[in-house]
Amino acid sequence: MSTVIVTGSARGIGAAVVSAFAAENNNVVINYKSSEKEAIELLDKLKKNGACAIAVQADVSVREDVERLFSEAEKNFGFVDVLVNNAGIAQQKLFTDITDDDYDRMFNCNVRSAFYCSQRALPQMIHHKYGRIINITSMWGISGASCEVHYSASKSAIVGMTKALAKEVAPSGITVNAIAPGVIDTPMNSGFDSETMDELKNETPVGRIGTPEDVAGAVMLFADKGSGFITGQILGVDGGFI
Repeated sequence: MSTVIVTGSARGIGAAVVSAFAAENNNVVINYKSSEKEAIELLDKLKKNGACAIAVQADVSVREDVERLFSEAEKNFGFVDVLVNNAGIAQQKLFTDITDDDYDRMFNCNVRSAFYCSQRALPQMIHHKYGRIINITSMWGISGASCEVHYSASKSAIVGMTKALAKEVAPSGITVNAIAPGVIDTPMNSGFDSETMDELKNETPVGRIGTPEDVAGAVMLFADKGSGFITGQILGVDGGFI
């Protein structure tokens, strides 16, 4: 049994990841910033199915909130041995129109949050000589996306962080890997019209849009105790898109 924190897990990919861990009888921590209704509904659902779960409001781009999130997890369940850095935002905008606020918000949510949470998790992981850190990046962090330059850059930063941190903490029995989802049916893509989604589906070799559960399955692979020789990897869950 593990104790798992999944950031940004009230809905979408994060909710599917939390549910997958709960289904395997792990202690799970649902984290949300503003989606309280969805977080409570997910918590109630998991508890009705017998899961050991809590929900904690925290803006994981703020260090004090990260401390509170981990403190609540440790108070309820003890050592946090699995961290899934999933919290993130997206924005479609011409590069020349991106403002300082757009840029800062993107990097705070997508990069600073993973930095803070990993820093907070690592001392105990190092002490226990065991841990799993799994970052959610994007296929656009690998290939780049037009009109999403700041998003692509932030997700590319997660790729670099993953590879570098994996090397640094490997001697302590800790693995650090990342998932690079393709087009996934989540609220993050709700801004695309049906025509655009159909085009993206047609560009995906498997012929469909991905589901949050597709990503959750990959997360579970990296989190498995038998995956200790897999680290520093970026796994594309994109249906062959790139």
